[in-house]
Amino acid sequence: MNLTTNLGKLKLTNPVMTASGTFGYGKEYSEFIDLNQLGAIVVKGISLKPMKGNPGPRICETPCGMLNAIGLQNAGLKEFIKQQLPYLRNFNTKIIVNILGTSINEYIELAEDLEAAGVDAIELNVSCPNVKKGGIVFGTDIKIFEELIRDVRRRTRLPLITKLSPNTADIKLFAKAAEDAGSDIISLINTITGMSINIKTRRSRLANITGGLSGPAIRPVAVRMVWECFKTVNVPIIGMGGIISAEDALEFVLAGASAVAVGTANFVNPRATMDILEGIKSFMTENKINSLKELTGTVKC
Repeated sequence: MNLTTNLGKLKLTNPVMTASGTFGYGKEYSEFIDLNQLGAIVVKGISLKPMKGNPGPRICETPCGMLNAIGLQNAGLKEFIKQQLPYLRNFNTKIIVNILGTSINEYIELAEDLEAAGVDAIELNVSCPNVKKGGIVFGTDIKIFEELIRDVRRRTRLPLITKLSPNTADIKLFAKAAEDAGSDIISLINTITGMSINIKTRRSRLANITGGLSGPAIRPVAVRMVWECFKTVNVPIIGMGGIISAEDALEFVLAGASAVAVGTANFVNPRATMDILEGIKSFMTENKINSLKELTGTVKC
C-alpha cells in the first residue's frame, strides 16, 4: 500500500495532517500520538509580532460543532523560530507554517524568514473571520487576494498553500485566482462565520460577537466546495472541515482532495489523526486499493 502523497513539490509520507489552530505547535499532542506518524503538522498561525487574541469568552459549543473567536493569538515569528521550530524538527514529518499579516509586506517578511529557518511549506491565512485587520479581507477581496499571493510567490521558493475562505459567493473564483497567482496548493475550507446568543442575557456567547463555525456541521459544505474546486483547478487540494473519522476523510478524497487536515476533532479525541489514518489504511486494504490516487476525485455524479 502506497500512502505517499505528492502535493506538487511537497511530498508527504501519508495524507493526514493537522489543521492550523487546532494542534498548537505539536508539543501539546505529543503525549497522545507519535508525531512522526503525521503526514504534516500545520502549526498555529504565526504573525510577525506577538498577538494577544480576542477577549473571552472565545469559544462556545454548537450542535455538531463549535464557534471560536480566538483572534489568532500567537507568540510571533521570532519566538516560533527560537522556541518551537527546533522541537518540531526532531520529528520525521513536514512542518507547514500558517502565516498571517495586516499587510502584504508582513506576509512577505514572514515567508522569507521562515524559508531561511528551514520550514517545509507555508500556508497563507487569508481567511480568518475573527480579526479586525487582515484576515478575511485578504480572502474575500479578489484583487487583494491575487496581489498578495503573487507578491509572496515572487519572494519565496517554498511550496505555497493558500487557505480559502468559504465566506464568499463563489469559492471557485478564488481557487482559480490562487492557482493563476502562483499558489502551488489550495486548502479549504476555513471556518464559516456564525453567531450564538444566550437568550437569558440576550448577549452573544462570544465576546467578539461572531466567530468561526467548525466541526461536523460544516462538513457537507466543505465537501461540496472541494468538489467544485477540484473541477476548477489543476493544483492539489487539501480538504478540511469537520473531519472526525476515516469515512469523513475519504469523502473529501473522493471529492478531489489529495490530503486531508483534521481540526476540531483533535479537541474531542487527541488521537483523532491516528484513528483516521488507520481507518484509511483499513479501507484501502479491504477494497484492494494500492494508492490514494486511485480514489482522488472519483466521486460518481
